[in-house]
Amino acid sequence: MSELILRSELLNSLVDGNIPSKDQAYQVYQDAEKEPLELYKVSQFLRSKSKGVTVTYSRKIFINLINLCRDTCSYCTYKSEPGQTKISMLSKKDISKLIEVGKKYNCTEALFVTGERPEQKYQEAREWLGENGFSSTAEYLSHASEMALKGGLFPHTNAGNLTKDEMRELKKTNVSMGLMLENASERLVERGMAHQFAPSKNPRARIKTLENAGELKIPMTTGLLVGIGESPFELIDSIYAIKEIHDKYQNIQEVILQNFHPKQDTPMKDNPSPQEKYFKTLVALTRIILPDMNIQIPPNLSPKSYSSFLTAGINDWGGISPITHDYVNPEFPWPQIEDVKKNCFDAGFNLQARFPVYPEFFSHVNSDLREKMLEIADSENLVSEEYIR
Repeated sequence: MSELILRSELLNSLVDGNIPSKDQAYQVYQDAEKEPLELYKVSQFLRSKSKGVTVTYSRKIFINLINLCRDTCSYCTYKSEPGQTKISMLSKKDISKLIEVGKKYNCTEALFVTGERPEQKYQEAREWLGENGFSSTAEYLSHASEMALKGGLFPHTNAGNLTKDEMRELKKTNVSMGLMLENASERLVERGMAHQFAPSKNPRARIKTLENAGELKIPMTTGLLVGIGESPFELIDSIYAIKEIHDKYQNIQEVILQNFHPKQDTPMKDNPSPQEKYFKTLVALTRIILPDMNIQIPPNLSPKSYSSFLTAGINDWGGISPITHDYVNPEFPWPQIEDVKKNCFDAGFNLQARFPVYPEFFSHVNSDLREKMLEIADSENLVSEEYIR
């Protein structure tokens, strides 16, 4: 039997609902290196089968709570050091102002982002937290989340490897949470690699946190960072690591594929971004391995071509803010939501706003938070169009 027929039979089996083995996924990738169009067709079909023609996004404010961080990643400019002008340690008053502006612009998500346990490394963070009445960043996050809820926004926290008790507490006020796996390969924490000086990025620690969230039934966003020195097969292994967690706990609500961009003043400033064909192929592979998953790419990181990723099987653009920066990638502004809507329409899709938690995970959210969302939800548990107009 010819190689072409074997390849066609494998892709056809995926259309029929079969999930590829890891070895089969390796083979699909190797075939797609030469010609990816057949893979894209299958990933589009699977996306359409499970998600239809709706593409979603979350209308958010980005609250950069504390950007001191105990880790040092070789590609990161989010982290600040004491004394630098870009340092962010937001007071309650600062947070209140952001919440008021977010409500004015009909945002529904308050995205809280912090560095990894800054109080463990920096005396400045410990003192600042103490002056504001808190013993830890996690404790402050719980308070800030309560403020967001009272202000009419729904919190989603991304604060690194939280403990199970910390996540249990945050679940009271957060409708979902996030933790990027980035990659499941421990090779990336070795000497000279991207995560050498970032102990919290050890995949065992990240996977354990995601498993704890699963036991707590917290809807979790996770994902991979593409282009930080990994091999394509390590990325495929990482997709399967996420699949294994989701198969066990059914709480992974979304997988983000984020393309690396080099930043000045970092050790990886001369590393190239991944080629678009390679990136799209990994996006499509994610769809065939996780056919029912919500799969996102950040549109601001592919500003000239993000709508073309609809042909690779994505169904979500993540959080887009009409008012605040992407503090992790400040050199890439958010696209205008109306422009995203038009690009989706031109490609045959409908853009709709969602909450930080996807409709199919509403049952994971405690009843008080769920009732608040239902007040402004439509019949599909997406955000009512009347609310965001």
